[in-house]
Amino acid sequence: MPKPDPLTCFADALIEAVIDREGRYVNHGADRGGATCWGITEAVARAEGYAGAMSALSRETAASIYRRLYWHHPLFDQVALRAPQIAAELFDTGVNMGTAVATGFLQRALNAPNRAARDYPDIAVDRAIGPRTLSALDGFLRTRGAAGETVLLRAMEALQGERYIALAERRPSQEAFLYGWLANRIGDG
Repeated sequence: MPKPDPLTCFADALIEAVIDREGRYVNHGADRGGATCWGITEAVARAEGYAGAMSALSRETAASIYRRLYWHHPLFDQVALRAPQIAAELFDTGVNMGTAVATGFLQRALNAPNRAARDYPDIAVDRAIGPRTLSALDGFLRTRGAAGETVLLRAMEALQGERYIALAERRPSQEAFLYGWLANRIGDG
């Protein structure tokens, strides 16, 4: 029997954890995402071809959607080869805020500490991972060493936390979710 691929096992663990955290069917009136099951919104489920009742969405279908749309498609799997903590954060933030938003946090966090592009070139904050973003991540990790991944993670979480607070300030209905976002999505939550 072939040995399981470590990257696949890593992704599976992230997916199972987010499904456990998100839970079964929810339809909170203040949630702009509407009805969700296992954290998958109805709009995403329908776009992926699911036609059943949201309350009946299987865990396996949710896992497949997460793997495809929130891990492989945004190239978070490629980030995991370089920086697993960063990939895990991208995945979790991508599930909660969208993969483009998560990627934008990474790109901004890479540009800011590159010492005026002396360590590696600035990259466009185009909210898509491609060769330049991966090269900048490689340059950051090469320059900053093992501790760099932790510092980069903190920068991304700072951006995420600011966005949550701004959302609650702009839309008071979102205050219902702010405490949970900060408790469960920032840091070791």
